[in-house]
Amino acid sequence: MTTRRKLPQWLKVKVPGGPNYKNLQNLLRSGDLHSVCEEAHCPNIGECWNLGTATFMILGDTCTRACRYCAVKTGTPNGLDLQEPIRLGQAVQNLNLNYVVITSVNRDDLPDGGAFIFSQCIRQIRKRLPTCKIEVLTPDFEGNWDALKEVINANPDTFNHNIETVERVFPQVRPKGSYTKSLEILKKAKMFDESVVTKSGLMVGLGETWDEITQTLKDLRSVDCDLLTIGQYLRPSKNHAPLMKWYTPEEFSQLKSIGEDIGFSHVASGPLVRSSYHADEQYRTAAAVGAG
Repeated sequence: MTTRRKLPQWLKVKVPGGPNYKNLQNLLRSGDLHSVCEEAHCPNIGECWNLGTATFMILGDTCTRACRYCAVKTGTPNGLDLQEPIRLGQAVQNLNLNYVVITSVNRDDLPDGGAFIFSQCIRQIRKRLPTCKIEVLTPDFEGNWDALKEVINANPDTFNHNIETVERVFPQVRPKGSYTKSLEILKKAKMFDESVVTKSGLMVGLGETWDEITQTLKDLRSVDCDLLTIGQYLRPSKNHAPLMKWYTPEEFSQLKSIGEDIGFSHVASGPLVRSSYHADEQYRTAAAVGAG
């Protein structure tokens, strides 16, 4: 049974605006760049953009998969933009960011899943703004370990790959992915570079049980995942997976405590938390405790 659509009070946010928000929006438009903040309808877009931080979405705005929780459009992408890493590096330099998150659509049409462009984006930012910390949030590359290694060899500070949901629900909402493959990606990332901070996230509200959430957290720690985000699933449309439950702020606090007890270096857990929410703070915490 699905739950009611009306948003609880704790999920209501201000309409985005402000000078930094407009500045970043204009920069994205002029540089022909995309942000997952806009494409995925992130509820924190106003807060993050006004702080001068954003998550850039590379490899176009069209995904080759159709995960049942995601608002990003699907279809056949239009080629590959080899100049995108240069434009992204320039944008990050112009904004003088301290921390940047780079993510992408799935590009199963490419032999390497877009790993080369990921690596070039990292290198362009390092070249133009060496002080900027870099987090990548990647797809699964269809289990192509050479592609994953190319990204890791470019030396991101944080490697993020989202598990998204519990094992039982996973094939229902992410049919082209694999729960075990996602865990293996996080494990391999650490094998390729033991100093990299690893991170994952999941949504709740898709019909999972409390015990299943706890098991997923244990599964992530079993592959030495350092950082965790937990947020409320928000149904983008009636064509997406149904919303089964609104979790309360108190329940998110309990999940945060469970994650900390299991051994994550930092857990961001809340109704509006998304993968890149306060990502710089999570990285600093992990670095302080020697994660990676």
